Amino acid sequence: MIDDEELKETSGQGASDEGTAPEEFIPDYDFSESSENAEEQQDEKTEDKETDAEDSSDAEETVEASKLADLEKRYMNLFAEYENYRKRSVREKENLYSDAVADVTSKWLPILDNIDRAAVAGEGADEQSVEKVLQGIDMMSKQAADILSKIGVEEIAAARGDIFDPNMHEAVMHIEDAELGEQQIAAVFQKGYKYKDRVIRHAVVQVAN
Repeated sequence: MIDDEELKETSGQGASDEGTAPEEFIPDYDFSESSENAEEQQDEKTEDKETDAEDSSDAEETVEASKLADLEKRYMNLFAEYENYRKRSVREKENLYSDAVADVTSKWLPILDNIDRAAVAGEGADEQSVEKVLQGIDMMSKQAADILSKIGVEEIAAARGDIFDPNMHEAVMHIEDAELGEQQIAAVFQKGYKYKDRVIRHAVVQVAN
C-alpha cells in the first residue's frame, strides 16, 4: 500500500515535469568555417575574372600588333612600288631626252657637212665663183628650214607691216615711221621659232610709232 508521502512526492515530481518546457535543439554548426569558405569562393571568382580580363587584354594586344604589322607591310610595299616608279620615270625621261637629241642631231648633220664643203670651196673661190658660194648658202638655209619643219618647228611670222604681238615678238627698238601705223613692225633683226603653242625663241623686231 502506497503511503501518502510517496504519493505526494510522485505527484509533485509529475507536476514539475509537466511545468518544465523541453529544451530547443541547436545543431552544432561552425559559422566561421562557412564564412571562410564563402570568402575563398569569392576570391576564386575574382581571380577568374582577373584572369579572363588579362586574357582578353592579351588578345586585344595581339590583334592590334597584327594590324600594325599588316599596315607596316603595306606601307613598305607601297614605298617600294613608288621608288621603282620614280626610278623608272627618271630612266624613261633620260632615254626620251637622249633619243630626242640624237634624232635632231642626225637631221642637222647634213647641214654641217654642207657648211664644211662651203668653207673648203670658199678658200679657193675667185670673183667668178662667189655666185656659186651664195647659191650654196641659200641651199643650206632651205635645208635647215626643211629640217625644222619635219620636227614640227615653225618660223614665227614677222615682217615689215605686221602687227606687233608681245606673245611672239620681242621689241628692242621703237622708231617713228610715217609709212607705218601704230604698233606695226618696222624691221626684223632675228627670226623667231615655235613648237606648236610653245615659243622657242621670240622674233626680235623694231616697232614703229
